[in-house]
This record gives sequence, C-alpha cells and structure tokens, in this order.
Amino acid sequence: MSTERCIIYERSLKALPGSYKLWYAYLRERLELVRNLPVTHSQYDTLNNMFERALVNMHKMPRIWIMFLQSLTEQKLLTRTRRTFDRALCALPVTQHDRIWGPYLVFVIQKGVPIETSLRVYRRYLKYDPSHIEDFIDFLLESSLWQEASERLSGVLNDDQFFSIKGKTKHRLWLELCDLLTMHSAEVSGLNVDAVIRGGIKKFTDQVGRLWTSLADYYIRRKLPEKARDIFEEGMTTVVTVRDFSVIFDAYSQFEESMLAYKMENIDLSDDEEENGEVSTSVKFEKMILRGCWLHDDNDVDMRLTRLEHLMDRRPELANSVLLRQNPHNVEHWHRRVKLFEGNPTRQILTFTEAVRTVDPMKAVGKPHTLWVAFAKLYENHKDLDNARVIFDRAVQVNFKTVDHLASIWCEWAEMELRHKKLDKALALMQRATAVPSVGVKQIVATDMKDSQEPVQMKLHRCLRLWAFYVDLEESLGSLESTRAVYDRILDLKIATPQIIINYAMLLEEHKYFEDAFQIYERGVKIFKYPHVKDIWVTYLSKFVKRYGTIKLERARELFERAVESAPAESVKPLYLQYAKLEEDYGLAKRAMKVYGQATEAVPANEKLSMYELYIARAAEIFGIPKTREIYEQTIQSGLPDKDVKAMCLKYAELEKRLGEIVRARAIYTFASQFADPRTDPDFWNRWHEFEVQHGNEDTFREMLRIKRSVSASYSQTHFILPEYLMQKDETVNLGKAVDAQAGVGEDEMVALERKLAPAIKDTPVKDNSTRVLGFVSAGLESQDVAGNPEDIELPNESESEDEDKVEIAQKDVPDAVFGGLVKKSKGAEAPLGALERIKRQKCG
Repeated sequence: MSTERCIIYERSLKALPGSYKLWYAYLRERLELVRNLPVTHSQYDTLNNMFERALVNMHKMPRIWIMFLQSLTEQKLLTRTRRTFDRALCALPVTQHDRIWGPYLVFVIQKGVPIETSLRVYRRYLKYDPSHIEDFIDFLLESSLWQEASERLSGVLNDDQFFSIKGKTKHRLWLELCDLLTMHSAEVSGLNVDAVIRGGIKKFTDQVGRLWTSLADYYIRRKLPEKARDIFEEGMTTVVTVRDFSVIFDAYSQFEESMLAYKMENIDLSDDEEENGEVSTSVKFEKMILRGCWLHDDNDVDMRLTRLEHLMDRRPELANSVLLRQNPHNVEHWHRRVKLFEGNPTRQILTFTEAVRTVDPMKAVGKPHTLWVAFAKLYENHKDLDNARVIFDRAVQVNFKTVDHLASIWCEWAEMELRHKKLDKALALMQRATAVPSVGVKQIVATDMKDSQEPVQMKLHRCLRLWAFYVDLEESLGSLESTRAVYDRILDLKIATPQIIINYAMLLEEHKYFEDAFQIYERGVKIFKYPHVKDIWVTYLSKFVKRYGTIKLERARELFERAVESAPAESVKPLYLQYAKLEEDYGLAKRAMKVYGQATEAVPANEKLSMYELYIARAAEIFGIPKTREIYEQTIQSGLPDKDVKAMCLKYAELEKRLGEIVRARAIYTFASQFADPRTDPDFWNRWHEFEVQHGNEDTFREMLRIKRSVSASYSQTHFILPEYLMQKDETVNLGKAVDAQAGVGEDEMVALERKLAPAIKDTPVKDNSTRVLGFVSAGLESQDVAGNPEDIELPNESESEDEDKVEIAQKDVPDAVFGGLVKKSKGAEAPLGALERIKRQKCG
C-alpha cells in the first residue's frame, strides 16, 4: 500500500470518521499489507492501533470486530484476544452475539489456551445457547475432564426436554455415559454408577448384555473382582435373549481367564523374589500374620482353574435357563434341561418338580402331560413305584387343556402297572378312569366353574382312546362278559368308531356268537353313514355269506339290497361285485346277470366301461359268447363317451369276426366310424382296412373308402361351413355394400375380388333333379352327363389306399349342382381350376 493512499484514507476518515465503507476499505488494505509479514513485525502494532481507532466510531459494526478478532487470533495474543472478544460481546447487541461466539469458541479450543479459560468461555456460552451442550461435552472428553463430562452427560439424560442437535438418541447417550463411567471409574466420583447402569438396563432392553458387561468392567477397574463376578452371575441369570447371554458369558469367561493368568504370573514373580532374597520385612511379617487364612492364600490357582471349568460346564444349563425365561411354559425346553442332569437323579427330580409347578397346561407349548409321565418314569427306573404312583395320582388331578392329555396319563399309569405284573391294579385304574361322574360331582363342578371352562376330568369318561385301551385290557385279561360290557358301554356312550364295531363283532365270532355279531353289525350300519359305514358293510356281508351261504340266501339278498340302496355311486361297485358273486356261487346265474346289469347303471360314469367289460366277461363264461351280443348292444346305446363306445364297437366287431359273422362285423365298423376321425384316429381305420382286405371285396372296400371321406368331411369345420356360406354370398355382399355405403365406408379390395370371382347363382346351370348337399367333398368334375340321381357317386377305379394290392377305380366327376355357385366352368376347359389358380388368372387377365 503506497504512502499516498494512506494519506488519502487518513484525510478522508478525518473528514468522515463515521463512514463504515471508508474504514472497511482502509482496514482491508492494511490487512493485505501485513498478510505475508511475521506476527512480530511492527506493522501489526500499527494495524492493531488502526483497529482500535476504527472501533471508537465503529463499535456497533460486527464485521469490524470480526476482522480485528481474527487478526488477533492469528497473532497468538491470548490475553488481548480474550479481552477483545469480551469487549465485542459487551459492545454488540445480543442478537449479533452468535457472530462473535463462533470465532470465540474456535479460539478457546486452540492449543496453548489454558484449559480453565476454555471452560469458563464454554460455560458462558452455554448460558447464551444451552442447546450446544454436546459440543461442550465433546470438548470435556477431548480435554480428559471425565468428572464434569459425566455430570454434564447425566444432566442431559435427566432432562426430558433435551433435543440433540447432532441427532443422537437417548439410547446412544446412555451408552456413551456407561462407557465413560466404566472406562474412567477412578476419575469419576459423585455418581452412583451402579444405579445409572441398572437404570439403563431396565430402560434399553436391546443392549442389556453390553450394559451388564459395562457394569462388571466398572467394578473390575475399581479392583473389586468378586463384585464383578457377582455382576456377571446376576446378568447371566436375568437376561432373556441368547445374544445378550453370549455377550455376558464371553466377557465372564475372558475375565476368569485373565484373572487366572494374572495369578500365575504373580506366583512366578514371588517365587523369583524369594529365591533372590528381595522380599521386604513388612511383606514377610504380613505373610506370617495371615498364614493359614484361606482368603489370603496367594496360591489359589487351583481354585480359580476349578471355577473356570465349572463356568464352562454350566454353559448349557445357563443357556437353557435363558430359553425358559423367554417362555417358561415351553415343555421341550424343560425336557432338554432334565437331560442336562443325566446321571444326577437329585437334580433331575428338582428340575421336574420346578417344571410341573411352572408350566401352565393352558399356556403350554407342547404336551405338558409328558412332563408328568417322564417324572413318574424317573422314579420307576429307580425302582420306586410308590412315588411313581404318587406322581401319576397328582397328574390325573391337573386340569389339562385337552382330554387326550389326561387320557394319556391314565394309559401310561396302567402300562406301568402292567410292566410290573400288577394286572388287577391296571384294570382297576381303567375302571376308575372310565367311571361316569356322579350327579353330585357335576353340580359341585358346575357351581365352582361358572365363569371358566369345564375341567377335562368331567369329559374323561367319553374319551375313546381310554376306552380302546380298556377294551384291549379286558380282551387280554378279563372274561368275555366283562369285555362285552365294556363294548356295550362304548356303544351306549355313542363314541364308537367303525373299527370298534368290527372288533366287537369279530370278538363275538371268535367265541361262536354269530347272531350276536350280526346284531352288532346291524347296529353299526344304523349308527354310521357313508363313507364310514363302507368297511362295516363289506365285512358284514362277507361274514354273513361265509357263515350261511345257501342256508339264508334270501336274507343275504335283502342285506345286499339294503347295502346298495344306501351306498353312493362312488362306493357301490364293491358291493355289487359281492352281490353278483353271491348269486354266482349260491344263487341263479340269471339273477347274477341282473345284478351286473344294475351295477352298470349304478356306478359312476368313469367306471361304467370297466363294469361293462366285467359284465361281458362273466356273461361269456356263464352263458357263452352269443349271450354277450345283447350286452354289447346295451353298452353301445348306454350313453358312454364316444371313445368308450368306439372301443366297445371294436371289441364287438372282433367278436363277430371270430364267430364268422362278417356282415355284422362290417355293420359294427360302419356304425363306429362316426366316432373315429381319420386324421386323429388312424388305428381304427387301419383295423377296418385289414378287416376288408381279409374278408371283404371290391364293393365293400370302396364303401369303406367312401365312408372314410365322408367322416373326414364331417370332422372338417371348413368343409362344413363353406358351401352354405358361399351359396348365400350374393345376398350378404349386397347387404354389406348397403351398410357400408350408409356408414361411408369404402369397399374392401379383397371383398371386391371375391365378388368378382364368385359367379351369380342364377347364372350357374343346375340340373332339375339336383339338390345342394352341405358338408360334401368333391372328388372331381364330371366330364359327361350322368343319368339318374346326380347325388349317386361312383368311386374311381384307382384306389387311394396305401395298401400293397392297389385296385383300379374309374373316376367320375361330381355334378355341377352339388357345388351351386362355387365354380364357374370355362367352356372347353379340360380340368377344373382351384381357387388360387382362378385368382392368379384373374389378376393376369
């Protein structure tokens, strides 16, 4: 900056001392002048004096203050800079203080600024803007002021109105405080660290494991290892997630390993000192006084090693406890817990006792009765049947969720008695279990259970599983009368199943009570409906026929009639087959055929073909092959699907061929041809072709070919619609033109071409006796007049068959009347033209 410019600025400012623009420009040039000079240069003093002169009039201008403060900060003038910041805050209004506090905070965090100065400045700033307390906490942490940092952080957490400008959550602040308290436990005092961390454990359940380890780490750093061990144990016994348990257990095991390693190192060092004679007198005196006290035993490596091994052995048990704390009603976890103590009956008994007291049958996950059964089996395996009976007796008094659970306990109890040859006790147990509650008991239960569900003990007497077990016991150990009494009670309670009915009847049959057995079958068919009664009917009928045969034939017929009348179509076939078998073996063959005929009408559509085949086979075996003709005809006319009718026709034709009835066989082929499309069913036509080659002549072969072409035309949709469509073309074209003309639509080129090519019907020469035949395929045009009916078609001499023995057939053209207006014959044309050729010639002509 030149001297002339300084003089001009000075003269201007002397004339206008209150001009902000002059001062600002002047100071900017003075700053540029000293930018590259060292801070000890005399120009800086001149610059500072210039700022002081400017602030006399510009003390309300924050930009001037900021320039001055930044210059002082660069000059490392700590005291003058701090005082200048304070002057700026005093001179400027409060609304502009935020422009000063920013550079002020940058200044106080610089190296070389006394920590007490920085603290005081930050505390003043928090009075101005308390929302930036997080910056102050970060500064305290960087300055290793752990005590005040923890106090400030706990104050933030206790303030419900606090909102983090850095986006930190209360959860994160809690974790920071816990880390601070645990990592610097010796430097922090005045805070109840245990209460703080426990409060975080209750509040933030997703970081429980980490907080427990932090609390234990706090006591470890305070040199309280036993208290830390208690914290680890408490944490493992209170967490409810496996993840938190794993965190605590890993930290606990690492702590024990480090303590063991530390003790082993100390023992080695002490041994070396004793060998070298470096032990002090006070240490020797202390060892002499405390000798024999186990708490002061330095050589406790074995104890610590045992403690570590015990901790590792307890891991499965502790992990299982975590799962049970998640859901104490999980039966499977209790069973796993019992297995952990295998070989220790006392612990197993205690575990079972705790399990049956804890698990609520209404909330249980799994089958709670298995706990009681396993508990009783534990005593049984140790030959203590009395206690096992006590366990079962208590178990049957528990109100389980379902009757099946209670019935399982009764059955297991009875099986235990059977295993130990206590047969009378097993039967007595079943009698006790199946006893119907008395009226008094029902009234008492109804009074006590007004608002809750009825206990399962009141429903036990209707449990089929229990009755089935009771019946098995009676059949094995009791008499016939007692067994029948049990079966009768089951039927009276209306809880029987079809299998119970069959078992009861078979029991009576074994003891030669046949009529009683048949009565039981009768009761069964009255109780059950289809499909459950199907097995009862089949067993009943087979047993009755086997027992009586021809003796009570009419009664058997009545039973079969009842069975087939009540049976649905899906289940009637086996009954009809049994019925027909009865008539074949003991009755009349004619009645057997009648039964087969009824069966073909009663079975569902998908089984009719197989039933007809069986009917034909039985008729051929009993009455001979000629008898089957009526059945074949009945089958063909019974409304079967086309493919089934065709299959039956082929079998029928084969039969007639074997019998030498060639004409009848050919008629059957002719009838069946309407169901066989030559394009999709060549097998049928090949068989007919072989038949004609073997047994036919030229006329029959031509007839077969004619029928084949007719059937092919009938299956062709194009051949079916095209003639009628084209014969009505003139009318539709005219009508279409009129409609298009009214709608203003131009004529399509293809439509015009077709109309031009298609001759008018009135111009086509038609013979008097000709009529239109729809769906007919032409075999060629007639070259000469044909006498008689023009619809009579003579096949050509040249065969179209691919057979090796080709027959020469003369060709004969079809009369014009057959085609109507389809073909426009050209005079002198030697052969008819196809549609594509006519269009090409029309375009060329």
